[in-house]
Amino acid sequence: MNYDVILIRYGELALKGRNRDQFEEALARSVKSVLRSFFKVKVRRNYGRMYVELHGEDAYEVMDRLKRVFGISSFSPTIQVDADIESIKERALELIRQLDPEPRTFRVVTRRADKRYPIPSMEVNRIVGTHILRALPKIKVDVHEPETIVNIEIRTEGTYISCETIAGPGGLPVGVSGKVLLLLSGGIDSPVAGWMMLKRGVTLEAIHFHSYPFTSERALQKVRDLAHKLTKWGGTVKLHVVPFTEIQTQIREKCPEDYLITIMRRFMMRVSERVAANTGAKALASGESLGQVASQTLESMDTINKVISIPMLRPLVAMDKIEITDISRKIDTYELSILPYEDCCTVFTPKNPVTRPKAYLAARFEEALDVEALVNAAVEGTVIEEITSKTNEAVNDLF
Repeated sequence: MNYDVILIRYGELALKGRNRDQFEEALARSVKSVLRSFFKVKVRRNYGRMYVELHGEDAYEVMDRLKRVFGISSFSPTIQVDADIESIKERALELIRQLDPEPRTFRVVTRRADKRYPIPSMEVNRIVGTHILRALPKIKVDVHEPETIVNIEIRTEGTYISCETIAGPGGLPVGVSGKVLLLLSGGIDSPVAGWMMLKRGVTLEAIHFHSYPFTSERALQKVRDLAHKLTKWGGTVKLHVVPFTEIQTQIREKCPEDYLITIMRRFMMRVSERVAANTGAKALASGESLGQVASQTLESMDTINKVISIPMLRPLVAMDKIEITDISRKIDTYELSILPYEDCCTVFTPKNPVTRPKAYLAARFEEALDVEALVNAAVEGTVIEEITSKTNEAVNDLF
């Protein structure tokens, strides 16, 4: 079937009131961004809907790209028809005949956004449904669980018919919620946290703590590859690579072993807060999940948070490992995350880390360190890499 237009719906954006226009413009920019390099299409919008005019492009190739655009609730490949009822009847029949296999049951759903149209929605449903029943004797109407729904949208800007509705990823358009700095390790959790933050409309930058030679160049490349996966959803990601070897060496030499992870993460927070200030990020984000490991108890989170004033977001905090792993598979980061290249956290994990650290004890142990000098050196030595998306691969249905 040669489709004319992909009709895009964006349900959550309709709730944004006075900010609606800003959100729709951001979504339009996202749609244009993912399509412009690959297709000669035109994107336009009208109240409550967005349209991708295909101009001969393959609808399913275009829709594979749209599955990665946050802010889209669903979309449909449509044919655009004249608004007279005879054209609607014939083209709806033509569309349902093209389906393979031919459905056994159907229903017609008409949305008459243009209230000037003289025929009520229920009457359009009846006329079109009767026409299909007479032309296809093997098909029946099922208003509860039909195999196919013939959707008819009668709008001031045009009349559109479709038989397929594909779920989008939902959420908000990237860029409408400000900037967040993600603590990106090489594990399963942090890329999922980054993906979930992108879904809430943030612009994402990432920070990674690299302890060469304790962690290898392959471990750093793995993090770059994970950041690259996130660019499929949010565009270019700036990756801030922090030299962390000296800090970890000093901590290991001068602080109690059971507090190594706690003090190490407090330094990560300090450095991240400074980098966030330099980039304009309004919050930090991490892949921590409550109780998942010893350093992720409430007491530990509280002790680690004491050294920063910037908000710390933990989108996975109430999720278990199975839920997190399921998402990592769906966004295609899981296989990368399980590659056996250790990050700076796993290399220096003590045998018996404290699970309920005290902030006053951590601060006392840190008195053996020149905290400000170590943080300054790490921030000044940070290297910024731009991770971009250049591949032309399709994605599978996600949600």
